[in-house]
Amino acid sequence: MNTSELRDALETRQVWIYFAAVIVAVAVGLLVPSTEILEGAINPALALMLFVTFLQVPVAALGRALRELRFMGALLAVNFVAVPLLVLGLVQFLPADPLIRLGVLMVLLCPCIDYVVTFAHLGRADARLLLASTPVLLIAQMALLPIYLRLFLGAEAAAYVQPGPFIHAFVWLVAIPFVLAALVQAWAVRSATGDRVSSALGLAPVPATALVLFIVVAAVVPQLGQTLDRTLSVVPVYIAFAVLAPLVGWAVSGFARLTPEAGRAVAFSAGTRNSLVVLPLALVVPGAIPLVPAIIVTQTLIELVAELLYIRLMPRLGSRTA
Repeated sequence: MNTSELRDALETRQVWIYFAAVIVAVAVGLLVPSTEILEGAINPALALMLFVTFLQVPVAALGRALRELRFMGALLAVNFVAVPLLVLGLVQFLPADPLIRLGVLMVLLCPCIDYVVTFAHLGRADARLLLASTPVLLIAQMALLPIYLRLFLGAEAAAYVQPGPFIHAFVWLVAIPFVLAALVQAWAVRSATGDRVSSALGLAPVPATALVLFIVVAAVVPQLGQTLDRTLSVVPVYIAFAVLAPLVGWAVSGFARLTPEAGRAVAFSAGTRNSLVVLPLALVVPGAIPLVPAIIVTQTLIELVAELLYIRLMPRLGSRTA
């Protein structure tokens, strides 16, 4: 099996790999004492995962994405206007606990930039167009997330989203891995060695994501204790979001008169969130562990189940003509 075939096999089976990582992590967290010490490994694992994830983000394709004005307009309108309004309505059904609301907002306000492309391809969406737009989505969500948190949480946000730690986490765990990935991409274009290194690293996103899920879950499980009820309180909201968000995306794509394939890409983007990319930002919130990581990982697990349904149902969206 060559590198390309192995990468395709990993991506096709990634949902089951992630679930396996979580199940093993839960078992380890319950059976092995003191797995809380794995907290120290979360940030290094996240930095690795984000680097290899960003390596798949086509920075050079940013210009192409910006030229697709109708698609880009619909994608941005869905993710940064329609979805935030949907989320604002859904969080009203959550407990008043600001940490619960913060965790849900952080994950639901940020569109996915990585495995959504694979799922979109499996769901007969225009995955190439979605892939080209990922740098725009990343930049926009990082710029807008603090603004949305302050709008939706008000004064409560100031107590939890301190600029210093937030900026530090963003620089070291998001910006630097993104820049390093862009440099490797440039090296791959100019050098055969760089191309081989980039291709080899292309195998890493799924294992690296599974590693992060394992470390986070194994570290958090022993600490859940009385926070379990609070964590489970978010499940109905996540399920409602998984059902409603793609429909919102599809409706907006209809107003924009996109092709069915492009419309499905917008629907996939609306329903798929950037949970593990925002995790390092959530970890710097005072008192976040174990509740906020647990809330974010819970969304990931529900979303993975939803993706299995999306790839079967989304192809049916498209009876209309562009």
